[in-house]
Amino acid sequence: MSLSKKLVAEFIGTFWLVLGGCGSAVLAAAFPELGIGFTGVALAFGLTVLTMAYAIGHISGCHLNPAVSFGLWTGGRFPTAELIPYIIAQVLGGIAGALILYLIASGKVGFDVTAGFASNGYEEHSPNGYSLTAALICEIVMTFMFLIIILGSTDKRAPAGFAPIAIGLGLTLIHLISIPVTNTSVNPARSTAVALFQGSWAIEQLWLFWVAPIIGAIIAGIIYKFFETKEN
Repeated sequence: MSLSKKLVAEFIGTFWLVLGGCGSAVLAAAFPELGIGFTGVALAFGLTVLTMAYAIGHISGCHLNPAVSFGLWTGGRFPTAELIPYIIAQVLGGIAGALILYLIASGKVGFDVTAGFASNGYEEHSPNGYSLTAALICEIVMTFMFLIIILGSTDKRAPAGFAPIAIGLGLTLIHLISIPVTNTSVNPARSTAVALFQGSWAIEQLWLFWVAPIIGAIIAGIIYKFFETKEN
């Protein structure tokens, strides 16, 4: 598969992740009487990855996330030459998804993008007031576990065909745990996309949602190599 096709697939997949996941938070989480709440948002993020894994997994591997690309690269599953192009495609796809979400959401009277727009944050911008340290630990650990799930379920020794289900449900669980802490990132492209539209504190705090997920992913890639080491 050519790199250009892979990059288009990553663009589309990350577009869907942001539109579907963040869209559920912005448009449906608190909808009067029929709001889906945290549980619904968590499921929406999981479903975006599950559906795209089956749709484009055979084209690009369905990373949809710079941290995933870093983790797979560290684990020896992804070539260095494709790392930066993948990340660029993911960020651009995420921004496109956030743009469409903005155009839809702004069609409602009283919409205020600066109120949050599903952005990730800590301290006063954490959904439940968690500290910077708590947010940092949460994002590192949650991304670490996400990459362990990805690396394990896509291992050639794992049962074939079930990886998208494990990965989608894994992301759902991660959101169920950590939405109250940071609004859940584990994905720098997702965080960047909505932060650019929120425009103030989300951009100021964006550094954490690049640094922490990438650290967690790299650690997972290194550790998973231990499981792949042949024993004498």
